[in-house]
Amino acid sequence: MKLLKDILYKAGIVELIGSSNVAIMSISFDSRKIEKDCLFVAVKGTQSDGHQYIDQTIQKGAIAVLCEELPENLNKDVTYIKVKDTSAALGIVAGNFYDNPSERIKLVGVTGTNGKTTTVTLLFNLFKKLGYKVGLLSTVKNQINNDVISATHTTPDAIQLNAFLRQMVDKGCTHCFMEVSSHAIVQNRIAGIHFTGAVFTNITHDHLDYHKTFAEYIKAKKLFFDALSSHAFALTNKDDANGEVMLQNTRALKKRYSLRSMADYKCRIVENQFSGLLLNVDGSEVWSKLIGSFNAYNLLAVYATAILLKEDKTNVLTTLSSLGSVEGRFQHIRTDDGVIGIVDYAHTPDALANVLKTINDIRTGNEQVITVVGCGGDRDAAKRPIMAKIACDLSNKVILTSDNPRSESAEAIIKEMQKGVDAVNHKKTIAITDRNEAIKTACSYAKSGDILLIAGKGHEKYQEIKGVKHPFDDMQVLQENLKLFEK
Repeated sequence: MKLLKDILYKAGIVELIGSSNVAIMSISFDSRKIEKDCLFVAVKGTQSDGHQYIDQTIQKGAIAVLCEELPENLNKDVTYIKVKDTSAALGIVAGNFYDNPSERIKLVGVTGTNGKTTTVTLLFNLFKKLGYKVGLLSTVKNQINNDVISATHTTPDAIQLNAFLRQMVDKGCTHCFMEVSSHAIVQNRIAGIHFTGAVFTNITHDHLDYHKTFAEYIKAKKLFFDALSSHAFALTNKDDANGEVMLQNTRALKKRYSLRSMADYKCRIVENQFSGLLLNVDGSEVWSKLIGSFNAYNLLAVYATAILLKEDKTNVLTTLSSLGSVEGRFQHIRTDDGVIGIVDYAHTPDALANVLKTINDIRTGNEQVITVVGCGGDRDAAKRPIMAKIACDLSNKVILTSDNPRSESAEAIIKEMQKGVDAVNHKKTIAITDRNEAIKTACSYAKSGDILLIAGKGHEKYQEIKGVKHPFDDMQVLQENLKLFEK
């Protein structure tokens, strides 16, 4: 319970009608979740406008309403607060309601097209092994030290985010590592949050169904860095052309990491095998169980972040070498017959290219690379032919299949992917709509030493078709079918 006047601190009030001296028991921007003595925040969303439900929320027990436009008919028993932007104000009032937990924990946000989940998960595991109580907010799961909470969005909404951080602080967590999506940035889900540091991994073609242009996508990421305080650090990948863009207007301490040029934090790949990576990090050799140059970047970002958080270099590198791969991120198995199966979340052109280039860098050349790949429905359609072309150019055989078709036809999505398959690659490409059958077929093609890549869904345990999430696990299906090759 909090007094309304305390919750409204720094919320940017334009007009207040009624008493601010009332007790607020909860906050909600969802008219379906209103409780007695609740503050309802009317947010203009992409699907609906919360202002349409103000009267309904009052009938359910809302005692105060935060809005951009005051209703024509005011209820004398309700306090109305007018602000310029309710989505931004929501983060401020949520922070105040939960006593601004982000100011009481070392919170590091990681943004970028690829590598966010791996980087935050490695940071979480690293600091946990270093002896800290730690929080994690990621695409795969949310975790408060040992307690796991399932994730529904890459970045929670402002109320959930502050509630999670409050729980972390109450349970003694000193650090939290979270993914920060471009959607969350422009939707003000991180408004009012105090970050100790921000990390930029890279930016490539993705989410243009939402941001419309690549320039707008870059701008969304940059807003995160622009909002950092002078007490925070901003760590960017120098090898990405947009790394410097992120730093242009930030007040934070500017730091860079690189595999290809001089930087504050430097790494060189000494060996890259299916058994792992041997890296030279700032002059010290370290072995990692992770695979591929993209993971070298992830590991370097983790190392640099830990050093910026004042951890000991030797302890960090020693502990990093003990960390395993993240579920659904280049997660691989090997049969007794020598077939290697890989499951990866790669669902963007750049991510798919990175995974396949890593496989081709490591392979001897005698084995086949067999790739199963699809594209999600109701998402950026422009990348579909591009991903099919990448798969064909970098594989010996390709099976185009369904991913999460959502409301679209899987057959129609595959047809769009096939536009990227040129005449040279037609013979090595087939389309199988049923994902289970596609993986089974790929396994039937495999001979000893061959490499199977199942791309697109990674850690997901479902396949979404026409609004229904059906149980589906790429790794489970792969393992069941690869038993055919075990001795």
